[in-house]
Amino acid sequence: MFKYEILHECAQTGARVGRFTTPAGVIETPVFMPVGTLATVKALTPEELIEAHASIILSNTYHLYLRPGHGIVKNAGGLHKFMNWQKPILTDSGGFQVFSLSTLRKVNDEGVLFNSFLDGSEHFLTPELSMEIQKALGSNIAMAFDECTDGNADKKTAKNALDRTVKWLERCAKADLNGDQIMFPIVQGNMYDDLRRESLERTAPYAKCGIAIGGLSVGEPKPKMYEMLDVLKPLLPKGMPRYLMGVGSADCIIEGVIRGIDMFDCVLPTRLARNGTAMTASGNITVRNAGFKEDFSPVEKGCDCYACKSYSRAYIRHLINSDEILGGRLLSIHNIRFLTRLTENIKNAILNDKLMDFRNNFLNGYEI
Repeated sequence: MFKYEILHECAQTGARVGRFTTPAGVIETPVFMPVGTLATVKALTPEELIEAHASIILSNTYHLYLRPGHGIVKNAGGLHKFMNWQKPILTDSGGFQVFSLSTLRKVNDEGVLFNSFLDGSEHFLTPELSMEIQKALGSNIAMAFDECTDGNADKKTAKNALDRTVKWLERCAKADLNGDQIMFPIVQGNMYDDLRRESLERTAPYAKCGIAIGGLSVGEPKPKMYEMLDVLKPLLPKGMPRYLMGVGSADCIIEGVIRGIDMFDCVLPTRLARNGTAMTASGNITVRNAGFKEDFSPVEKGCDCYACKSYSRAYIRHLINSDEILGGRLLSIHNIRFLTRLTENIKNAILNDKLMDFRNNFLNGYEI
């Protein structure tokens, strides 16, 4: 039920255009996946996401476990029916949320003891429970439960997390998932070349039709992230999609594809939008600023999204500064379409064996 086909490899870089077939539909890669943490991409309807060319979204195991509860989602018929999204869904394992809420958790080999950020109640999340939750949610792609470490972690801490992640992966692999689900294992190893290689070697046997790279974009400089991807690139399994977790800026997506990555996700486009910032090919622009008060041009000239076809920077600035919800919605639509269009342009560059030319032209005009 899951199949990945490489349609073309770029002669310049080896980057791939692929077709990832799932029970809920086909995903053309490279792909950017909007994040719908609580079974919704904030403020947007499924129809708006489809119009923005989203082909797969993410939801969050940790948050849906706490609210409304995975049992409720299961009784509703699973996430697809619950949120009225018929295309593929990926659920993360909760591992990153445990990491990001580190002041509220204690980790041991059995799992993670943490206090809910909602009411302070105590919970113990194990690999088995993570997979049980994801089975109940009914996502198409479930992520293995892993331990993520800070980008500045020392080598001993990184090695301990790597070992624990592999032990947890062994337990996750024994889970009885739904027939239309598959699990992606996650490569860790922090910023250490040898640990990254070791993690991939120990993780790859569990990858059936997809593998993820975690523990990057966690505070380290971008060149360090690229260095780790360069270490992994020649060793990654070829005949399956490779997913770089938590990356969503235009420059990082381009550099990631060059280094063999097929799938990306991030909350960045909608988070920026809610704060009045638009993503464009020249870099991010803060639409709420006074300089846009009488700018009646679209957010980005040439963009085919609903916001750019229908409204001006001045109007959206007015909405943002008036705390009107529509302002954040319109910028969210634009930012997601910007990233889906970026991946479409990357695909065309790969198909024409001109990805490095595309990269250089894009970054020459892009303010990071």
